[in-house]
Amino acid sequence: MTNDLTHQPAHVQLQALDRGEISSRELLDLHLAQMDASLINAVVTRDDGAARAAAHAADERRARNASIGILDGLPLTVKDSFETAGLRTTSGAEDLADHVPTHDADAVARLRHQGAVIMGKTNLPAYCQDLHTDNALFGPTLNPHDPKRTTGGSSGGPAAAVAARLTPADLGSDLAGSLRLPAHYCGVYGLRPTHGLIPARGHIPRPPGWITSSDMVTPGPLARHPRDLDLLLTALTTPSPAENTPWGVTLPTAQRPLGLLRVAVWADDTSCPIDRETAEALADLEGKIASADAPVHRTAGPVAFADSLRLFEQLLHATATATTDDDAGAAELAAARDLDPGDASPRAAILRHRTQTHRAWLRANEERHRLKQTWHRFFAEGPYDVLITPAAPTAAIPAGSRSLTVDGDVRSFFDQTGWANLTSHIGLPSLVMPLGRSADGLPIGVQLVGPAHEDRTLLVVAECLASLLGAEGVTPSWSG
Repeated sequence: MTNDLTHQPAHVQLQALDRGEISSRELLDLHLAQMDASLINAVVTRDDGAARAAAHAADERRARNASIGILDGLPLTVKDSFETAGLRTTSGAEDLADHVPTHDADAVARLRHQGAVIMGKTNLPAYCQDLHTDNALFGPTLNPHDPKRTTGGSSGGPAAAVAARLTPADLGSDLAGSLRLPAHYCGVYGLRPTHGLIPARGHIPRPPGWITSSDMVTPGPLARHPRDLDLLLTALTTPSPAENTPWGVTLPTAQRPLGLLRVAVWADDTSCPIDRETAEALADLEGKIASADAPVHRTAGPVAFADSLRLFEQLLHATATATTDDDAGAAELAAARDLDPGDASPRAAILRHRTQTHRAWLRANEERHRLKQTWHRFFAEGPYDVLITPAAPTAAIPAGSRSLTVDGDVRSFFDQTGWANLTSHIGLPSLVMPLGRSADGLPIGVQLVGPAHEDRTLLVVAECLASLLGAEGVTPSWSG
């Protein structure tokens, strides 16, 4: 068995394990060798000894025909925002440089319960709070397609590691496009599952030891094939014994071919314009879907883009205040009181959102639930199985850039996640998949959105589209 197996998707690697073509220990060592040779700085903490022990245990179980789960013996990495028992977890922050948890995050425990072998931790911006993956502890992660381009953030390390074949899959997280933007920029598949399916306890930036988490953050998998996302989704929605959960989740699965799936396309919006190459890639995909005799309909979208984004930002800044200390909170309240009523600057808006009253938040939450109903009617009355949107306005921007240029027009830096954040605050399943490349050889992706709990419908659509496009991913032209 050669290093070629590390270039195969996770489900193919599991098949090789099941057929006895390779042992888990051998497969692990192949991936560790890939990490040793890599220059992209995606994996920042290794756990070679514990991983080899776990791989050996998986091999012994397989020899006894006693495998414990659907991922048994598969080496994986996880984003360094998830706590891992006995393994350093920093969330990219200097003040957590020596933090070694005693317990796994719930999502990590679920992966281990299904037999996954955790190889190490992948890079991110400090406390997940940037759209570039860089921090003072570990430095930047380089995009495997072009080291001068960003990987995105905050799950940039996971996306880059998957793209560069350092790991077959990774556990990322998504609050404001944090998983989907890096998947787009790095040319891999990334799923933000229906909110609430996968617990976020043990995910930092909520401080170590906190039981609650943000009302928008969602753990989710990144991989190189839709079937791999399906495997990890099964693992991540299966409670571990320690959770003592008396129920399970069975998500519906669409078994229809592409020609019987009802597709809507929201291709553009003046609130978040996309560049010519992205528009052309989306139009080409739309044409291919139509040529496969699938009903495809252009739509102006189920909600007003700008209004939805305004509500998202209000809820985002509210949930971010949970861990603010008392002195800092008091200072923000004082600063908000001193604002000129006519100040419409971004700083003023953020400050008002961070100091809003509980009544204001309750009103915003009511508006969120009304938005959910609007989305539900869109899918039910279309009827539509999936909505296709751009993943982002452009391919990966230059590393470190604090602005976004769309066909020569300078836009807000945060427009990068504008399309992703249509669903971030309402919790719908959203999947980013690669379509092809820009003229500069950079990945261009697309976002698939479905009704609540129709995550597997998105996986079916993604696999159909990958087959239609004749490719399952975008191989890096530079891998470090």
